[in-house]
Amino acid sequence: MSIGAARTHVTSKGALQVFDEATTAIITGATGNIVAYMLNGRVDALRAWASKVFRTGAEDSHSAPLRALEEDNAALALGTATESDVRARWSVLLASLLAAHPELRAEVGALATAPVPASVVNLGSQHNYGSGPFIAGHNFGSINSAPERGIQ
Repeated sequence: MSIGAARTHVTSKGALQVFDEATTAIITGATGNIVAYMLNGRVDALRAWASKVFRTGAEDSHSAPLRALEEDNAALALGTATESDVRARWSVLLASLLAAHPELRAEVGALATAPVPASVVNLGSQHNYGSGPFIAGHNFGSINSAPERGIQ
């Protein structure tokens, strides 16, 4: 095996797991997208994904990632955790998941390669025409079409 061909990971149970480069890339891509989804306000999509992927095992192993998702989202929003902190936490969670359930590699890979939707901002427009008062249409000052002295 060449240097750099495999990456090691210590699972939550203390076992040493060796991943190939492709699996390491999947974990790295998925953790990056998890952070991107959080930063774009798409935690609902992550929650659905995590519920589906982490459904294996005991109830605690199913609910722990969902709690981590909520905690990390709040920490990013409040600035108490960095993107790097969140990626590191999710790297451990995903590596532990794939060590225990290698059959879920395709599910994690799908998140790693999924395009992250940008956050959507709806900008409304207000058309003030006709006569009468307009709500939120404060008008201060006046319009003077005559040129001021000295300015042509």
